[in-house]
Amino acid sequence: MLTPSSFLAFRLRGSARLAVPALSLVLLAGCGRMRHENVEKVYVATQRTYLRDRVAAVYTRTGEVTNGEPLVVLEHGRRFLRVRTPRNETGWVEEHMVIDQKVYDGFERLAAEHKDDQPFATATLFDDLYMHLTPGRDTERFYLLPGNTKVQLLARGSAPKAAARLTETSGTAGKESGNNSLQPAPPAMEDWWLARDPQGRTGWVLASRADIDVPQDIEQYGEGQRFIGAWKIATVHDPESDAPNHDVPEYLTLMAPPRSGQPFDFDQVRVFTWSRIHHRYETGFRLHPIQGFLPVKIFTAPAPKGFAPAGQQGSVPAFSFTLAGTGQIITDPTTGVMRPAVPRTIEYEMLDTQVRRIGADTAPIPIQHEETKGKAGKKPAPRLRK
Repeated sequence: MLTPSSFLAFRLRGSARLAVPALSLVLLAGCGRMRHENVEKVYVATQRTYLRDRVAAVYTRTGEVTNGEPLVVLEHGRRFLRVRTPRNETGWVEEHMVIDQKVYDGFERLAAEHKDDQPFATATLFDDLYMHLTPGRDTERFYLLPGNTKVQLLARGSAPKAAARLTETSGTAGKESGNNSLQPAPPAMEDWWLARDPQGRTGWVLASRADIDVPQDIEQYGEGQRFIGAWKIATVHDPESDAPNHDVPEYLTLMAPPRSGQPFDFDQVRVFTWSRIHHRYETGFRLHPIQGFLPVKIFTAPAPKGFAPAGQQGSVPAFSFTLAGTGQIITDPTTGVMRPAVPRTIEYEMLDTQVRRIGADTAPIPIQHEETKGKAGKKPAPRLRK
């Protein structure tokens, strides 16, 4: 016969037996969450590579991984990681062939920051090319784009091509003592494009390995300069032309010297118009040499009073770009992107084959010249163009 005290003890023992499985489930769930939170991932940064069953000169391939593929890290070794693929294949991979989560997140942030940026041009890659997190050949890289990929260009940056070299320089003190001093020479610079591929992946690519897309009709008029961009700004109907429907496009172009690391994005604005008399392209407008910066904007402006452009419904083509208001240029220390400390927005409109200045800023435009050393070795003052 159960007494009240023994009945109470029986109830407590039963409750304890029921609580043990419940507590175990809670602990297991908590451990599961901890294991999930502590999963370490890396991402394949090379084009493709094989997993190996052991870290040795002789090994067996246990799987193949390709660029961009996520891998779960199971074990750390010396210069190797044991990983598991999404297909549940396991094996060892060389550590330098992958990037960690921090670098991957950096590429994700870069894409998010520039997802709404309007491209100023498109380019075609010469061959397989890596996207870098910041400009520079030795910076973190991840996505490998195949040759002939078309990318959208968002910005220009510059980075040193190689470490500075030590060169011998002899000063007055050096001559007196007979010793030469070693000073670092300025490193050669390389231009990089911040690019976005068709999948929306964003990174910096080497500018010398990407060919900016320019219409073949005007590409021959580059005169040794580098095209930064070309935009159709108007159309001319010429019954004797070979263009589709005999409508010939006219173009606004930006050009720059074929040298990297310049303190501007372009130094020439040139408009190619179509001659109905000679049935060929001619230079309708040129502004050179200037200190210009991207982006360029194409828009329409109200047609001037008394001017009735055919088929344009009271509007005319117009464009704008940015100039440096002073000689001071601000350079981003991470990307090498250069921007004027005091920007000026310059606008023009196109009336048939004539291009004229419009907008609020009508002050003279400084015409920049490269330094030419005279007797005093001084740089001549810039001219002004209205």
